[in-house]
Amino acid sequence: MLSRLYGVLLPFFVSFLFAYLLDPVVDFVQNKCKVRFRGLSVAIVLLLFVGLLTLSLYLIVPAIGREVRSAAVGVEQYFANFDADKYFTPEQQEKIQEALDGLNLESVLSYPEVRDALKNLVPKVAGWITGGLSWLAELVVIFIGLMYLIFLMIDFPNIRANWSSYVPEKYRDQARVLLHDVDRNMNAYFRGQGLVALIVGILFAIGFCIIGMPMGIAMGLIIGVLNLVPYMQALGIPPCILLCLVQSAQTGRPVWVTLLCMALVFVVVQTLQDMVLTPKIMGKVTGMGPAAILLSLSIWGALFGVIGMIIALPLTTLGISYYKHYIAAKPVLETDNPKTATPTLKKRAQKIKA
Repeated sequence: MLSRLYGVLLPFFVSFLFAYLLDPVVDFVQNKCKVRFRGLSVAIVLLLFVGLLTLSLYLIVPAIGREVRSAAVGVEQYFANFDADKYFTPEQQEKIQEALDGLNLESVLSYPEVRDALKNLVPKVAGWITGGLSWLAELVVIFIGLMYLIFLMIDFPNIRANWSSYVPEKYRDQARVLLHDVDRNMNAYFRGQGLVALIVGILFAIGFCIIGMPMGIAMGLIIGVLNLVPYMQALGIPPCILLCLVQSAQTGRPVWVTLLCMALVFVVVQTLQDMVLTPKIMGKVTGMGPAAILLSLSIWGALFGVIGMIIALPLTTLGISYYKHYIAAKPVLETDNPKTATPTLKKRAQKIKA
């Protein structure tokens, strides 16, 4: 059922996540700014969000465009001035030339494996082209997601106030406790990790600009976005290495120097993140370390794709909260015997019973 409804559920879950994250902002606008109607508060928040996004793109895109053009010129210069003698010995160059001269495309295509691979590739390419032409359907999905977002943001106070009425009465207290833990941990994670990712992206952009790396601002911001998932900024290392090679070709600086400067930026920013930013901003409020968060995203993502990654942290936090309240605490309730129970365990048992 999830597989059949995946395309329908994905816009709803994404919209619900954004509505959950923006709900405190809407509450602030409605209560602190004395806006009478909830719909008007939602419109103000959406306009502010779109305005900030447009302003950021207006300031960043020209700089990124200049860096991309500079990197393209550097690549052209690199291949125009490429000197094989610096990288290969005469014997190696001769063997490479012999291999290229002896390369026969017809003989390569005669292999059954190559023919089968091409046969499988052609339908996929056709599917990609057809999918690229279905932009109208994508616009419809985006429009539906926007409608979901607006309606959810307007109705979020009712959802927050009435959700417990759908839970059987004998389970409501337990459900409130568990959902309170999930809400607290989700707020702490998304806001804390978002702030950490923003600061890390800015630090990387500054560091790359200092060492003169092409597309330094763009790469810094990309690594900052990757940092929303702990330690995923490692995926930015391969493109940074390629940009270091371009920088070496542009400036004539030895490759090992540019790579050393890039590694120094990564080490400094990662050290600041692990030693200062994460402890100060995140603390231990989420109840999960970076490894547990990454494992949670990997498992739920493998099971349910993008929807699984969206619901991974809430479901994992829910499971941890249930375990702490109703499984790990269960032995405490069995230590009511005054001969075996310590005063601390007695207090904990009384608190849990209450």
